[in-house]
Amino acid sequence: MTLYSKIIGTGSYLPAQRVTNAELAAQLAAKGIETSDEWIVSRSGISARHFAAVDQHSSDLAVEAAKRALEMAGKEPADIDLVIVASSTPDFYGSFPSTACIVQRKLGMANGSAAFDVQAVCSGFVYAVATADAFIKSGAHKNVLVIGAEVFSRILNFEDRTTCVLFGDGAGAIVLTASEEPGILATKLHADGSHSDILQVPGNVANGAIAGSGFLYMDGPAVFKLAVSVLEQVAHEALDKAQLPASAIDWLVPHQANIRIMNSTAKKLGLPAEKMVVTVDQHGNTSAASIPLALDAAVRDGRIKPGQHVMMEGVGGGFTWGAVLARM
Repeated sequence: MTLYSKIIGTGSYLPAQRVTNAELAAQLAAKGIETSDEWIVSRSGISARHFAAVDQHSSDLAVEAAKRALEMAGKEPADIDLVIVASSTPDFYGSFPSTACIVQRKLGMANGSAAFDVQAVCSGFVYAVATADAFIKSGAHKNVLVIGAEVFSRILNFEDRTTCVLFGDGAGAIVLTASEEPGILATKLHADGSHSDILQVPGNVANGAIAGSGFLYMDGPAVFKLAVSVLEQVAHEALDKAQLPASAIDWLVPHQANIRIMNSTAKKLGLPAEKMVVTVDQHGNTSAASIPLALDAAVRDGRIKPGQHVMMEGVGGGFTWGAVLARM
């Protein structure tokens, strides 16, 4: 019997505080920094984003998204035998204990299931799904909870308008289960560390404090150039692996970073704009959470239907990129 992994539940969560471009522009103006709704929308397609409350951590957002995914899947926390959390903003500064272990505790999972974090920045969710898929196909695990969760507002420099207007907070989750029916059809992952300097938080821990900067730094033009070149390539690699043409894609769910990158990718794949799920306008760039947030939105509003082919792909710091082709 051939074993597959299949998505049986999706869930998402956005913090209560929604910040529009106009509201953010007013906050920045108080610091003498000029920006506007028109400036932000024209460069990114973003109109609003959500910011976590002071007492909310990535695990808190992750737990809410996980509960909704579990409910859709008809599963209890005790049914899950592996938790994978993709995040660049973990609960703890030293990245341990892992956010996945904190999520496990907050969900009340006392079943001894495995739990760990994955760090591939904005490609994190794709990396996590590929990892979960391999575990399920190997027979090592049966039900895997995969979560992307971020509180990027904690690492934004609100004196740098080129980055602080782009990012938001949120979490998305899926439940993958072992199945005889094809689900995840193909995955493909890449990285190129020679570009590690174009998107990073250039600080490290020294004597219990940050040495360097704890704020996100991005070379926007360099990231844009790399992103548009690799996303089409990796999508075709996943399609080739699954022996399917690009025309078989029912929905493209790309990393929600910049509408221009997203539109360019869809165009290169020969897909009409109406086949691409877009949430960047309301969520901003939520890094590892962006793909599962968009996926859940389209599943719950009925756009994505059982049996359809969904291409999920992301690109992020590292430099990392990857794609997952799934049959829902």
